[in-house]
Amino acid sequence: MPELAETYACVPSTERGRGILISGDPKSNKVLYTNGRSVIILDLNNPLNVSVYGEHAYPATVARFSPNGEWVASADVSGTVRIWGAYNDHVLKKEFKVLSGRIDDLQWSPDGMRIVACGDGKGKSLVRAFMWDSGTNVGEFDGHSRRVLSCAFKPTRPFRIVTCGEDFLVNFYEGPPFKFKQSHRDHANFVNCVRYSPDGSKFISVSSDKKGIIFDGKTAEKIGELSSEDPHKGSIYAASWSPEGKQVLTVSADKTAKVWDISEDGSGKLKKTLTCSGSGGVDDMLVGCLWQNDHLVTVSLGGTISIFSASNLEKSPLQLSGHMKNITSLAVLKSDPKCVLSSSYDGLIVKWVQGLGYSGKLQRKENSQIKCFAAAEEEIVTSGFDNKIWRISLHGDQCGDGDSVDIGSQPKDLSLALLSPELALVTTDSGVVMLRCTKVVSTINLGFAVTASVVAPDGSEAIVGGQDGKLHVFCIVGDTLKEEAVLEKHRGAITVIRYSPDFSMFASGDANREAIVWDRVSREVKLKNMLYHTARINCLAWSPNNSMVATGSLDTCVIIYEVDKPASSRMTIKGAHLGGVYALAFTDEHSVVSSGEDACVRVWKLTPQ
Repeated sequence: MPELAETYACVPSTERGRGILISGDPKSNKVLYTNGRSVIILDLNNPLNVSVYGEHAYPATVARFSPNGEWVASADVSGTVRIWGAYNDHVLKKEFKVLSGRIDDLQWSPDGMRIVACGDGKGKSLVRAFMWDSGTNVGEFDGHSRRVLSCAFKPTRPFRIVTCGEDFLVNFYEGPPFKFKQSHRDHANFVNCVRYSPDGSKFISVSSDKKGIIFDGKTAEKIGELSSEDPHKGSIYAASWSPEGKQVLTVSADKTAKVWDISEDGSGKLKKTLTCSGSGGVDDMLVGCLWQNDHLVTVSLGGTISIFSASNLEKSPLQLSGHMKNITSLAVLKSDPKCVLSSSYDGLIVKWVQGLGYSGKLQRKENSQIKCFAAAEEEIVTSGFDNKIWRISLHGDQCGDGDSVDIGSQPKDLSLALLSPELALVTTDSGVVMLRCTKVVSTINLGFAVTASVVAPDGSEAIVGGQDGKLHVFCIVGDTLKEEAVLEKHRGAITVIRYSPDFSMFASGDANREAIVWDRVSREVKLKNMLYHTARINCLAWSPNNSMVATGSLDTCVIIYEVDKPASSRMTIKGAHLGGVYALAFTDEHSVVSSGEDACVRVWKLTPQ
């Protein structure tokens, strides 16, 4: 059966003008963040060791380990908190509906018995604290009038809770049962994050007014500020204390992170400014941070995670990145099968190396959106939503200059002749366009609604699939198409067609969940009854030795069929990608790479049955 060998994780979902609050478990050195409906557990010591929890019904916003590291509480935009096991199968312990709107932050009490959550209440309460096992309320939280962005639990007795939000207030509650004690209006803008020091003696609040203020942990009196010498020049989105409570890490929209020394009397002095190398655009704004043991973790708006070493701040950081959105295509380069390129529609192309994981982004000069993506040996071909087809030369990790050609209508599918890659076949709504290099040599109106196409590796033949489920086989003569046969077997619109690497067969998949393998010469059905998906087939891939076909579908499954065996002896990977599988590729006879809506890439090892 197929086994999961590697997961290349997605990056945290970010939003312009908002911080994200990531968290971790100091014992195991793991960090938690969210993307879409998934909660990702990433091991800082080994970034390929990734675990994903995907049981939320709505986009998840924040997750926290319990103090003993056994449980995780995660929250979503519907106001629901789920408490589940941090290991093995992530068993659900409890689910509570806490607020009537989105939850922005939650914290465990130090004894692991209570949880406080805050966010947008849509006219009802904005903060609630409850017992973790029964969900009963512990206290009343008044005093906020707008969305509450962050909350913190005092880590030592006597317990206190402090909250902050969009009404510029920092509120302080005593308990349990918790009740309002006092409120501070020292900030002149949204207060984005509030955090207690590990010994409970102080807490810090940071705000979009570029200030950080330090308060006494027990009485909530203001005792100091972060110094105004070389301060942040943009909104401060998050703050995190060092484990011994003497230093604070802050991150800001000015694209820097700063480490501050906090003295006993509560004033903060700048120790070091950390900058990450990036493109220099808005994507480099820092929106989240975490100080965990010796690791200083920062997250940028573009999702890049940088890990600095606390004991050696001069050392350049380890950078991890990936996709934030649905990955729609994968390409494996023949020259280096260990290397996988993935692209998502927001225009990001990432290079992954098996065994190492993230190995860099391909920066194109023209950073347009990507709908279709294909890669030959030395170049990549992309099409977006602006009728243009780009051919960009590839030099190792760098993209060279690109040439574009406008084909007059929006491309739906893109196929390259692998042996003579200057020939490309592009389908549009009503027909196909043939390109040689960046010249349109012919635009052919086929008279039916075209949904998918493929061109033979040697450029001698093309197959075009239609909305009506028919496959039209054309032979390519010069720059024109000559129809040779029409194959009728599918009962839904054709979504994908692929030739086998040796050109002896081809496989097609449709929107009615069926796939068929055909013999190319006789045009007879070679493998039928491939009807094991429960939804539209999105992608299809052949193994390099032509013996296996893998199909990926909207139903989140990948199914691998052997061509010489009946379809019933298939191998199924259930739940490969939350939200559907959108791209597949084989890197060798025993490895399948898949990607999907959850923005992750996974490598599966196949063991022959």
